Amino acid sequence: MTVVLPKGGNVPLPPGTGRVRVVVDSAAGPELDGSVLLLTASGRVRGDADFVFYNQPRSIDGCVAIEERSARQEAVTVDLARLPAEISTVVVAVSTDGQPVGAVRGLHVRVHDAPGAGDLLTPGPEIVRFEVTDAGAETAFVLGELYRRSGRWKFRGVGQGWTSGLAGLATSYGITVDAPPSVADRPPAPAGPGPLPGPAPGRPAAAGTRDPVSMAKAARLEKQLAVAAPAMVDLVKRAGVSLRKKGMSEHRARVALCLDISLSMSALYSQGKVQRLCERILALAVQFDDDGSCDVFTFGGRGHDEGPLDLRNYQDWVAGLRRHRKLEGATNYAKAMGMVRQHYFPDSRGRQRSQPRPDHLPVYVMFVTDGQATDKRAARDQITWASYEPIFWQFMAIGRSSRNVGAGAAASPRRSGLGGLVDRLLESNFSFLEELDEMTGRFLDNANFFSVADPTSIGDDQLFDLLMYEYPRWLTQARAHGLVIGT
Repeated sequence: MTVVLPKGGNVPLPPGTGRVRVVVDSAAGPELDGSVLLLTASGRVRGDADFVFYNQPRSIDGCVAIEERSARQEAVTVDLARLPAEISTVVVAVSTDGQPVGAVRGLHVRVHDAPGAGDLLTPGPEIVRFEVTDAGAETAFVLGELYRRSGRWKFRGVGQGWTSGLAGLATSYGITVDAPPSVADRPPAPAGPGPLPGPAPGRPAAAGTRDPVSMAKAARLEKQLAVAAPAMVDLVKRAGVSLRKKGMSEHRARVALCLDISLSMSALYSQGKVQRLCERILALAVQFDDDGSCDVFTFGGRGHDEGPLDLRNYQDWVAGLRRHRKLEGATNYAKAMGMVRQHYFPDSRGRQRSQPRPDHLPVYVMFVTDGQATDKRAARDQITWASYEPIFWQFMAIGRSSRNVGAGAAASPRRSGLGGLVDRLLESNFSFLEELDEMTGRFLDNANFFSVADPTSIGDDQLFDLLMYEYPRWLTQARAHGLVIGT
């Protein structure tokens, strides 16, 4: 039985599905060209060879191929079972020769089981379908994506595009193009709420070029840091590079850090790993906000407002925290979530909200934990209510999960017997954070999640890229729906 997805909806593929055909159909309007991008956990390609399109219709390993093209239909074969382990997402997109995708009638994408060869226009049983009903001026459009979660493949209907055509789509995922689109060109506003695993507002600058406004900001920051915090110069520069890739060098936002102070975090604090992480988040805050500070909230059995982390106090900030704050015996996410909401939007009082609450400055929240929430229902409520506010939640778990990145991210063979049971328990330890990332019922998709075995196992550049993976796309939606105004 076919599952018909709403925009942003997702569904797991049947167990054992190893090979699928993704068929793009339209009834009338501009002719479409299909393309596929193979992404790692960072949301970017490994190189230009991971871009499959009309001039490069097959991936190097043959796992993905455009097998059939006509004016109204295109079929792509994806051998999920043979995809390299580092590929976690297969993006399926279309583009036109400059005409709006909104002029295409009857545009939809279908995923079929494909156990073997056959007529691509009459493939195997249809598994899932997503129909595009709200395209506009876009000239490149992500229809959907196949993505790997906990060892199983799912399909999500995306429905998000670019007005800059195939070049804009490609550069947003890390592909090098000969002639980058105009800096003035921006992705169109989405028509409705839902997850956006596609483009970011803006795009990377061409190699060897830098926006003059960004250069002026960089010079100003470097001069300021040379006096106030010379040890932070390199780290702040690295954060700036990641922002520039997303076309966000001049973006302004408030930054908050929510830190787990449960007892299980003790070693991470004593080994200096939390201190190092705080410094990296401060670097992002310096880039986002001219006051050069990050508001810190901690949570364990209770929630605490710890005040600002800034360029004057960062060097021994964690040591100071440990002197006045004992580790606690629970992990209550909602305590900190409610405090963050009330801090930036006092009218919320950290409680229920069901109508949009706009503001000129968004809030970027880095939420760090090594354990499952002990207040899941309250945390779900807080994230749902916060979806009506200009707050984005970036969850980073410290431990093992199906979304690990960095050193140790590659899955090791699962053991049998008791060892296998332990492996499965460890892998599912952060299933609730995955749920918060993907749950329905929110005004906007306002969260993202990844995990690291050790916060020092990923380099600064990779961390900053991960922190900017989904935030720019949320910002596009927040602007379109009036949550962020005037920026």
